[in-house]
Amino acid sequence: MFTVEQRNALRARMLQLAEADERVVAGAAVGSLAVGSGDRFSDLDLTFGIADGVPVAHVLDGWTRMLTEELDAVQLADLKAGPTIYRVFLLPDALQFDLSMTSATEFRPAGPRFQLLFGKTAADESEVPRRSQGGLFIPTPPVAGEIFGWGVIYALHARACIERGRVWQAEHYVGAVRDHALSLACLQRGLPAVQARGYDQLPPETLAGFDRTHVASVEPDALRRALAASALALFNEGAEADLPDVDVVAERLAELH
Repeated sequence: MFTVEQRNALRARMLQLAEADERVVAGAAVGSLAVGSGDRFSDLDLTFGIADGVPVAHVLDGWTRMLTEELDAVQLADLKAGPTIYRVFLLPDALQFDLSMTSATEFRPAGPRFQLLFGKTAADESEVPRRSQGGLFIPTPPVAGEIFGWGVIYALHARACIERGRVWQAEHYVGAVRDHALSLACLQRGLPAVQARGYDQLPPETLAGFDRTHVASVEPDALRRALAASALALFNEGAEADLPDVDVVAERLAELH
């Protein structure tokens, strides 16, 4: 488990990188840490505005190379929301880092948990659009690497919710880990991998590996057991799919399984 000092060191490193990169013209902290409501389980969320005319994806890919080569980060998943590209990383000691970038002309708060650190936004607060309400889960493309990555992210969320005493939210995320493992199993066997359509067609021996993934109660220990079983199923299916970095991720999340 990462320490607050490790998280702060990563934050400082990213801000130093932004200061040295002339293509980065603004930056902000987002999420719970931006408004002082975070805790030792909170991940790091930073967002940056990129100079107009510079391809955002090009800057993000360059930063990704630095994170993977110098800080041993594993890229988990990407998400594009409007003009913003989000990329989620897992660093040693299970530290999750959410990095996002937007063209400067579109760089503005997407919600109230936004703390501008340098530069400026593209709109006054009165012009900030409301964030639409999403579904129960972030849509996951039926691609093995993305399914696995989002399953890992939900496992991290589940662990944090358990430790915070948010047991019903934890139950929700444990179920998401299990569902992503099942979806990965379906994809590997040529079955429909969305909306649980292929679950009942999975071989009995595969489904047997999920026997302990259901949450028996919202007591913390029951949640931990179900999370451990769900995470193990996710790692097993990731290994079966021959995905890169599965062993590294499993080692970093060893306390979950």
